[in-house]
Formats: sequence, structure tokens, C-alpha cells
Amino acid sequence: MKEKSLLCIMGVSLLITSCSITTLAMRSSNPEFIGRQIPGILEKNERKLKTNPDDQALILETGSLYVIYANVFVQGPAEMLPSYEFDRKEAEKTKARTYYLRGVEILDAGLEKKYPGFAEAYDSGDADEMRRVMARTVKEDTAYLYWSTAGSLCAYSLNPMDFDLGMKIKALKVMIDRAYELDPDFNRGAIDDFYVLFYASLPEGIAGDKSMIDEHFKRAVEKSGGLLAGPYVSYAQTVARPNQDYEGFKENLEKALAIDPNKDKDNRLVNTINQKKAQYLLDNIENYFIGFGDDAWVDDEEWLDEDGLWDDWDEEIDYSEL
Repeated sequence: MKEKSLLCIMGVSLLITSCSITTLAMRSSNPEFIGRQIPGILEKNERKLKTNPDDQALILETGSLYVIYANVFVQGPAEMLPSYEFDRKEAEKTKARTYYLRGVEILDAGLEKKYPGFAEAYDSGDADEMRRVMARTVKEDTAYLYWSTAGSLCAYSLNPMDFDLGMKIKALKVMIDRAYELDPDFNRGAIDDFYVLFYASLPEGIAGDKSMIDEHFKRAVEKSGGLLAGPYVSYAQTVARPNQDYEGFKENLEKALAIDPNKDKDNRLVNTINQKKAQYLLDNIENYFIGFGDDAWVDDEEWLDEDGLWDDWDEEIDYSEL
């Protein structure tokens, strides 16, 4: 049976930029090890925020770390659980959504402190109001806007019936557009990679724009110097797979796997995670493409005679024996 799950806006393509994780990643590129350390870091950061609620660096690190943890270390592994562990998978996704929302809450509180009126504009969902607030932001705010938008859309993808978040998608589009305007090279093409997922996953009537997908994919690869697996995994999942482009799916995942993680040690961890995802997708390719795996199918032409009519193959059956 083909897998029919809602594709998360971000998959596991988020670039790991938190100072705490960067420090850990210098010691180990083992995702399991690092994933076990993050809850403790978040707990410590929460305590620090209570005594230093205006520390913008701490706000950004804590908020983004919640989003990263939810995406990479909770939702990512949950998506790879077998179908018979449905209850566990759903429980993990619910947990991931809780972390996403907490991260966004922290980040948006920080934006409100910096730009009074942000919360009102965001809550209204009005794109014009959001543009007026975003016009005041500066390049240093790019990370804020990126992580808040990413966390919100990931949370929404896990519950598309959240009408409150759904009403804010156009405002979120304004935020990510502003981030790209402020710093188009942020994290070596992270926003371009984001746009591939964003435009492919949302209907064009809401915020999608499929005409821009290939251009942003090309830019993401160029800005990363071809050393990041994430853009290839993103394209395979959100473009090739829905279009039933088997060759494109396989080609991009193989490109992701061909990258040597040691050539970019700063992103060795994120490449390790994305390559694990790429290998999983290849190993389970029969779940994503019609005509592969357990879904048996036949070519009609094999059963047609030379006149294009069905062969009378049942003549060979002796019905008297039935």
C-alpha cells in the first residue's frame, strides 16, 4: 500500500545553526548523541530566559533550537517509523508540533520586543500590516524571520486543520520574503531551499508558486557549493515524488549520498542527517511510486491480442472441474 502522508513543509532540511549544537557537532556527528543532549540545553535556556527575558541572543538560540529539535530529532525519526507503529509515529508528531509552537512563541515574543506592533500584525494575518512591520527589520533579523516562519509552517503541516495558523500563511510569506530580501545568501542558500519546499507544498492560491521552484533549487545548490545534501533531498521529496518522477527522485537522492560530509565540516552533522534520510527514501522507494513494490500491476498490452482485444485467456480453464 502506498504511503499517503502529508509532506512536512520542511522535511529534515533545516540547517543547524544554533551555537549549542554547533559546539556539540564539533565533538560528534552522531545525530543520536546530539539529539539526547538538546533537551537539557533547552531546559537550561528556559531557566536563563526567566532571569534574562530581554537577551536577544538567548531568545534566538532557544527559539531556533526548539524548531531544530522538533524537525531533525523528533519529527524526522518519526517519519521513518514503519507503518505498523502508527500510534507511536502520531505521538511523536504531536510532540514535534508542541516543540515547534514553543520555539515560535519564544521567537515571536523576541520580535515583539524589538518591533512593537509585530504581534498585532501577525495575529491579524494581514499581509499589508505585516509588510509595514517588516519594513523596520534589518539584516540581523534574518535568522529570527527564518526560524519563526519555518517553525510555524512545520507546525501547520502537522495539523492542517489549525485554522488559526492557516489564516497566517500570507503573513508568514511576507516574513520569509523579507528575510530573503535582507540576506539572500543566509546560511548558504537556506532560504532558497526553504522556498523549494514552501512553493511545492502550498497551493498557488494560498502562497505557492511552482514556477519558481527550479530557480530556487538551482540557487540553493550554487550557494552551498554543491556540498549540502539538503537541497537534493528537498527536491526529491517535494518535486520529483509528487510528480511521480522516479528518475529525478533517484538521481537527486544519489547526488545527496555522493557528497562527502568531511568536505564541509561545519555542516557535517546536517549532511549526515540528510544522507540518512536520502538512504531511507531510496530503500523505501516502493512506497512512493505506483508500480513498485507490493502494489502489483500489469501492463494491459500484455493481455491484448493483435487486434487490440482482450485475449480469451480463460478458455484454458476447465469450468467442469469447478
